[in-house]
Amino acid sequence: MQITGTASTTSVLRVMNSRAVFAEVFRLGKASRPELAQATGLSKPTVALALTHLERAGLLRQVGQRAGAAGRSALLYEVRPQAGWVLAVDVGRGYVRVAIADLLGAIVARTDRPSRGSRASTLAAQLIRLADELAAEVGIARSDITLTVFGTPGVHDPQTGALRSAPNLPGWDRPGAVDRLAEVAGAPFVVENDVDLAAVGEGAYGLGVGIAHFVYVSIGTGTGMGIMIDGRLYRGFRGAAGEVGYLPVAEGDPLQDEPASRKRGMFESVASADGIVSLARRLGMTAAVTAKDVFDAARAGDPTATRAVLHEADHVAHALAAVTAILDPELVVLGGGIGSQGGDLLTGPVRDRLTSLVALVPPRIEVSVLGADAVLRGALAVGLTAARDLVLNRAASL
Repeated sequence: MQITGTASTTSVLRVMNSRAVFAEVFRLGKASRPELAQATGLSKPTVALALTHLERAGLLRQVGQRAGAAGRSALLYEVRPQAGWVLAVDVGRGYVRVAIADLLGAIVARTDRPSRGSRASTLAAQLIRLADELAAEVGIARSDITLTVFGTPGVHDPQTGALRSAPNLPGWDRPGAVDRLAEVAGAPFVVENDVDLAAVGEGAYGLGVGIAHFVYVSIGTGTGMGIMIDGRLYRGFRGAAGEVGYLPVAEGDPLQDEPASRKRGMFESVASADGIVSLARRLGMTAAVTAKDVFDAARAGDPTATRAVLHEADHVAHALAAVTAILDPELVVLGGGIGSQGGDLLTGPVRDRLTSLVALVPPRIEVSVLGADAVLRGALAVGLTAARDLVLNRAASL
C-alpha cells in the first residue's frame, strides 16, 4: 500500500511540475531552463525532466539558444502552437460566425455566414459543414479539435439539453436540441450564453481589460447582459444572471400584458431592433424597415427618427438604473447590433438620462470596440484556457 501511495504521489508531483513549467513558458513566450527554475522555484533537474516530458508530449518545442554568462548558451523553449486547437462558434439568428485558433490564440481560419435556419438539425448541418471547411483550410481534421465553445442565446439547461429564454431560436427550447451541437464538435464542447461570452471577450481583448467590475449590455435582435464581478463572469444560480430583457420598462406600460412581452420580456419587446422599428412607425416613420434605417435617418437629422432614438435611450437608461443601483459597475459596454452601430447616438442621451434617474455616480458608458466579434473572442478566451488544461491532462497520461 505504501508503494502505491509513493507512486501516486510521484505522479501527482510530475503533473504539478509540468503544469508549472508549461504555465511559465506560456507566460514568458520563450524561456530557458535556468529562467524556468528561477520563475517556478523548482530545481534545474526537475525543470529539465518537466521540459523533456512536455517536449515529448508535443506541447513544447526548442527554438534556438540564448547566450549566457562566460560564453555559455541555454536552449530556449516555447509552446508549440499546433499542440491544441479551439473551435469557436457564435450562433446568432441571422448569422453564424466560426473560427479556429491554435493553442497560442492565433486565429488561423475564420468565416461568417448567414444562418441557414433556426431548426436545430438544419443549423447543426450548416455548422458541421463550416467546421469541416475551416479544419481543411488549417490542414487538420475536425476530430483534431481540442475543444469547441458555442455561444448561443438563452440559457443552456444541461438536465434537458434545451435552451431556455431563447425566443429568437425557435425549437431550441425542446429537450435534446443542444445535443445536436455534439455532432458539430467532434470533441469535448462547451455551451455558453452568447452575451456572457461577449463580456468575457470584452474583458480579455476589449474595453474591459484590467477592469474588475463591468457589464456588457447587448441590444440587437434580442437583449442581454454579461456581468463581470471581481474580474470573473457571474452566472447566477440557474445561469440566468443578466437576462435584462425581462426588466419592466415602467409601471403601467401598455406592453406589459401583451403575449409577446410576456414571452420575450418587456424591455426586450421595446428596446430590441424590431421594437425600435415598431416605435418609429407608430411615430410616423412608415418607411422604416430596420433599426439601421432609424439610426441612419436620425444621423441625417430626421426629427421622427431622432424621437425614436431618444425613446430607445430612455428605455436603456431605465434598465441601467436598476443595474447601477444593484451592481455598481465601473463601466457599461454597449454591444450587439444596436449597441455597437447606434452607440454614437445613444451613449450621450443614456448617460444624461441615467444621471437624472439615480443619485449614485453613474458608470462610464462606452461602445464595444470588438463589435460583432465580441462573442467569438469570448468563446476563444474561454476555449483557450480550457484547451490548455486538456492538453496538459492528456500529456500527464503519456
